Amino acid sequence: MQQPTTRNELFKILGVGFGVAVTVGGTIGTGILRKPGPIAEQLGDPGLIMVLWVAVSVYAFLGTLCTIELGTSVPRAGAWYVYAQRAFGNYAGFVVGINSWLGTCSALGFGVYTMSEYLALLIPRLVGFESYVAAAILLALTMIHWIGLALASSFQNVMSLLKGIGLFAFVAVCYVYGNEVTTEEAQVTTSKIIETGSWLAPVVFSLQAIFYTYDGWHTAAYFSEEDRDPSKNLPKSMIGGVLVIIAIYLLCNLAILHVLPMDRLAQSKLAAADAITLIFGTGSGKIVTLFLMISILGIVNAQLLFNPRVLYSMSRDGLFLKSGVTVNQGGTPAVAMLVTSAVAITLILIGKDATEKLSDIATFFFVLGYASGFASLLALRKKEPHLPRPWKVPAYPFLPIIMLILSIAFLVGAIVQDLPSSQYALLFLLISYPVYLLVSQLNK
Repeated sequence: MQQPTTRNELFKILGVGFGVAVTVGGTIGTGILRKPGPIAEQLGDPGLIMVLWVAVSVYAFLGTLCTIELGTSVPRAGAWYVYAQRAFGNYAGFVVGINSWLGTCSALGFGVYTMSEYLALLIPRLVGFESYVAAAILLALTMIHWIGLALASSFQNVMSLLKGIGLFAFVAVCYVYGNEVTTEEAQVTTSKIIETGSWLAPVVFSLQAIFYTYDGWHTAAYFSEEDRDPSKNLPKSMIGGVLVIIAIYLLCNLAILHVLPMDRLAQSKLAAADAITLIFGTGSGKIVTLFLMISILGIVNAQLLFNPRVLYSMSRDGLFLKSGVTVNQGGTPAVAMLVTSAVAITLILIGKDATEKLSDIATFFFVLGYASGFASLLALRKKEPHLPRPWKVPAYPFLPIIMLILSIAFLVGAIVQDLPSSQYALLFLLISYPVYLLVSQLNK
C-alpha cells in the first residue's frame, strides 16, 4: 500500500478495476428494477420506452466524456464541488458541494432504510424495527470504511461484481425460460398519453425516472486524487463503467419487455420481480428480495465512500470544519466520514418519509451538479487555457454546451412537473448563502 507523503493526505492506491466497480455500484440500485413499471404506465409503447432509455444512455456517455477532462485536469477528491470551486470561486463551490453532500446523505439514508424493509420481508421479526436495523447497517458499513480504503474498496468490488452477475443472469433467464409476449400483449389499452392526449408530461416524467436510475455515472471522478495514475486510469474507469451500466440497463429493459405483457408491466411496482414470478412462480420472490438487498448494499457503500470526499475537499479549502481534513491510518477522511454517517443516521431515525422526500429533492441537486460540471469545463478552458489536460473532450465546445442546455432543460422540466420539491430545492439554495458566510468567518 502506498502511504501518504504528508499527514492528512489521501492514499493513492486505486486503479481501473475499482473505478469501474464504484461507477457500476454507485449507479445501479433499485431503479432499474422499480422504474420500468411506472414508465410503461406513462408511455404504453415498447418502442418509445426504449427510445427514451437510449436517449438518456447517450446523455450519460457524453457526460462521461466531459467529466473525464475535468477529472484528469483537476485530479482532486470531490468531483462537482472541486470543478465549480476552481471555475467560479468559493461560493459557487460551496453551494454545489454542500447541496450535493446533503442530497447524497438523504439518498444514503433512504437506501439503507429501504434495505431494512426488504430484510424485514425475509425476517418478519424485524417488522416495526426497520429504522433501528437501517441505523445498525449504516454503522456496520461505517466501521468497514473506518478500517481503511483498501477494505472498503475491496468490498465495493465484490458488491458490484455480484450485482452485475445477478442482472446479466436475470436477462439470460428471461430469454431462456420466459415466453415472448405476443403482438397483442405488447400493446396497452390505456396510458397517460392516451388518457391526456398529450405526450409532453408522460415523456418528461419518464425521462426524470430514467435520469434517476442513471445518477452515479460520474462516481469514479470523486476518487481521481486517490488513483495511482488518473490521467491513464480515469478514462478507462469512467468509459468502462458507463458502458457496463448502459448494457445492463438496455438489456434489462428488453428482457422485461420480452416477458411481461404491457398492461401487466404498466401496473407493476417491481417489474423484475414480476418477470421472475411469471416464469418460476410465487416461490421465487425471496430470491428477488435477496438480490434487491445486495443491489442496495452496493450503492449505499459507494455513497458512503464518495460523499465524505466532498467534505474533505471543502474542509481543505476552508469551506467546512478545519478538522474535516483529518485522514486516519487507513486512508479514510475520518471526521468527514463520521459527520456523513451521523447525518444519514439522524435522517433514518426521523423516518422514511423524511428521507424519501429529501431524496426526491436531491435529484434536482444531482442534475444541478451535472450542469455545474459542464459549465465549469467551459469556464476553465477560458480561465486556465494552459492547464494540463491529459484528456480533451471531443467536439469542444459544442458537446459541453449541448450537455449544459440539456441539463438546464431537465431542471426546468423538474420545476414544472414537481413544483413542491423544486420549491424546497430553491429554499436550500437560498439558505446556502448565509451558511457560506458563517463558515467563511469561522475559518478565518
